[in-house]
Amino acid sequence: MERVIVKVVNKSNNDLPEYKHIGDSGLDIRANIDEPITLRSLERFAVPTGIYVQLPENYEIQVRPRSGLAAKHGISVLNTPGTVDSGYVGEIKVILVNLSNEPFTIEPGERIAQLVLAKVEKLDWDEVLFLAETDRGDSGFGSTGKY
Repeated sequence: MERVIVKVVNKSNNDLPEYKHIGDSGLDIRANIDEPITLRSLERFAVPTGIYVQLPENYEIQVRPRSGLAAKHGISVLNTPGTVDSGYVGEIKVILVNLSNEPFTIEPGERIAQLVLAKVEKLDWDEVLFLAETDRGDSGFGSTGKY
């Protein structure tokens, strides 16, 4: 497996994000807060992590929800997946949203999201007047039966 070296500054009270199991795609990142924060139903908050990275060009980090928090508590990453661009060197913050009907408390040091490193391909536009015909054509939402 190819490893990509990413420079990191850890200003948090937590260990660096880490893979919990062999074969995991995402590194668990933790809340860098001094006191618990309670999110009411439909409330959102940009949770600081104290983690700063410098990515190689043509890479991004995708910030994704933790499946356990989503399934058990309705907690998700609002702009999922969030993107940390290679040119951004500020603190990674995770925009959490409470999609449940119950308040949820984020504890200091709690694992709040996953970080997934992804290669980014760049595109060049080829502006044309028409696109080639396909079987699907311009059939969009609901085109396979149920929307």
